[in-house]
Amino acid sequence: MPVLPSPSAPRRGVTLIEMVIVMTLLGLLVSVTYPSIATGFDSLRLNSAAESIASFMNAGVNHAERRRVPVMVEVSKDDNTLRLSSTETDWTRKLEMPEGVTVESVEPAPPAPPDQANRLFRFVLYPGGTPPRIAVTIQNQRRARRIVRLDPVTGVPEIEKTVAP
Repeated sequence: MPVLPSPSAPRRGVTLIEMVIVMTLLGLLVSVTYPSIATGFDSLRLNSAAESIASFMNAGVNHAERRRVPVMVEVSKDDNTLRLSSTETDWTRKLEMPEGVTVESVEPAPPAPPDQANRLFRFVLYPGGTPPRIAVTIQNQRRARRIVRLDPVTGVPEIEKTVAP
């Protein structure tokens, strides 16, 4: 025989009003924290891209020294890529920037007519020679920047954080 609850016994469960209040509070919490989470992901992408560029340049310097061949470094602002190639026919490397990260500038910039923006930059790493002073500035969608510089004295890439204007 089924037992019926007595009218004085408390009922268990959640009412619709309580559920709506909890869902509203969760929605507010998500809407407040989303911008900081998105900023964190953009910063991670930018830092990862800067470290990739530093590692990429280091690979070019090491290849030139170990194989005793010149290595060409190409930075393309149009393709948002970096390339390494040497006189060896089978050795080329390509690095693409992640989504949301762009190559903003490259130094030193070769002289160009005022109506033409420099979009492709080429540098050569010679074995036993001093590496050129290359600086690649990358930027994310929130205008945070990192500058990756190849130090000509040590031949080691360094990453510098800059403050957005």
